[in-house]
Amino acid sequence: MLAFAAMTRNTALRDGASLPPALAGRSVVLVGLMGAGKTSIGRRLASRLGLPFRDADAEIELAAGCTIPELFERYGEREFRDGERRVIRRLLAGEPIVLATGGGAFMDAELRATIRRQATSIWLRCKLGTLVRRVALRNNRPLLAGGDAGEILERLMGIRYPVYAEADVAVECGDESPDITTARVLDALAHWTPPRRLSVTLASTAYDIVVGEDVLGRAGGLLAPVLPQKRAVVVTDETVGRLHLRTLLDGLAETAIETSVVTLPPGETSKTLESYARLVDALLEAGVERRSAVVALGGGVVGDLAGFAAATTLRGLPFVQVPTTLLAQVDSSVGGKTGVNTPRGKNLVGAFHQPRMVLADTATLATLPERELRAGYAEIVKAGLIGDAGFFAWCEANGTDVLAGERSVQAEAILRACAFKAGVVGDDEREERPNDGRALLNLGHTFGHALEAEIGYGRILHGEAVAAGTGLAFALSVRLGLCPAGDAERVAAHLEGSGLPASLGMLNRRLSADRLLAHMRRDKKVRDGQMRFVLVRGIGQAFTSADVPPEAVLDLLRQQGCTP
Repeated sequence: MLAFAAMTRNTALRDGASLPPALAGRSVVLVGLMGAGKTSIGRRLASRLGLPFRDADAEIELAAGCTIPELFERYGEREFRDGERRVIRRLLAGEPIVLATGGGAFMDAELRATIRRQATSIWLRCKLGTLVRRVALRNNRPLLAGGDAGEILERLMGIRYPVYAEADVAVECGDESPDITTARVLDALAHWTPPRRLSVTLASTAYDIVVGEDVLGRAGGLLAPVLPQKRAVVVTDETVGRLHLRTLLDGLAETAIETSVVTLPPGETSKTLESYARLVDALLEAGVERRSAVVALGGGVVGDLAGFAAATTLRGLPFVQVPTTLLAQVDSSVGGKTGVNTPRGKNLVGAFHQPRMVLADTATLATLPERELRAGYAEIVKAGLIGDAGFFAWCEANGTDVLAGERSVQAEAILRACAFKAGVVGDDEREERPNDGRALLNLGHTFGHALEAEIGYGRILHGEAVAAGTGLAFALSVRLGLCPAGDAERVAAHLEGSGLPASLGMLNRRLSADRLLAHMRRDKKVRDGQMRFVLVRGIGQAFTSADVPPEAVLDLLRQQGCTP
């Protein structure tokens, strides 16, 4: 079987169909309405892939000892569906196959979940006229008995097509021959890159981070299984809306998710209590119910603000993060922190509210200004510096490709950074541990938030402030005799080589050491009146400390050019 499979795959390659590695070891399941050609296409596809072919209806008849129409007549559709579910589960539990399913099989939510775990699903999507012509001469379709085929099929399309859209791949099928349609299926598989998933498991909930290209266009199929209601309010800003809103709305519409849109002004100035109040009012005006979802499409500002509104409107609405910046994809969209700024500091009002899913489309990164991309990269580097020296070494080797827009490398960086953060959050979801825990994720943030408050939100990007703060944290650790100077120099070299500030001098601003220290004293991480810093014993060896003399911080700031 292996030799034959290799031979048929090579034949497919010669014909121009290059199968994605993700298909290896997985079954292929064909879904669609009666007349879509699942059996005829399935046989040809199985031959080309070197896999066994199974027809679910034939297997059901074999197991029951009677025909599908007889099963319907004797036991009704409900009993038939129960048997169908058991047969398909048995077939998918064995070796990889190509499986043609009945038109109603994919409508079962439990069966869809099984197919999603164990197979690649392909929807053979046909127009009504094509289906009517194909079933006109057949009399073995129980659902067509005693009615007009066109009317029945049109009604079934309205019900089933939004669910079929949850399939991994959709292929348009017309009146061409089965061989042509099979070639089209193979071509679709050859160009399909499945998104990568990272499961986040917390004490309160669990959800997936989905990373890949065209995730926005597939949003409906990805979100339909996790949303309690097919209704959502999309919150975005004017800039992101012009670039990506239509793609997201079209993706949601494929699975009949009804949407309304709230658009905010872009930038950090929208992350205020006043904007929060306006957004909550807009959600209520849209008539949200407790099962309606809030979908945040944008960067960290949109995600934080929309998440806070979702956490508090009607005492909590389902929430989805669709981050469109690198910074948001690796940082603010993961972990459930939401909130707004006040004149006294950043993120001082907020709530923990975990998303149902995070959809990170790497294609959106191509629309980012270079400065925004570099700012997001700072948070990726930070993950390695906190607790994964090997990941920091990976950044040193691959950071240039991340910043150059190499999609596969960007996806790998996003997944690795998110996996690290998810592990930390899973161990301390609400940042309650007195030492280390989730607080470690604040490496560079005590200095960084002070810089943002002093320079102005938006005038310095969050990632730039974190980069400078990270350089300061390493420098302070060296000054306190905790960290080798060589590690601090290595970190500074990588940050500067990536176009990020690693010291205050690179910001080209006059700053007051006393004013920066005052901002730090108001930071939300202050405990019992003591400032808390994340310090390091070396790369990948971060820890929290409240035992930092203010004089040491002032001396460092002055040494970096701050005035008193």
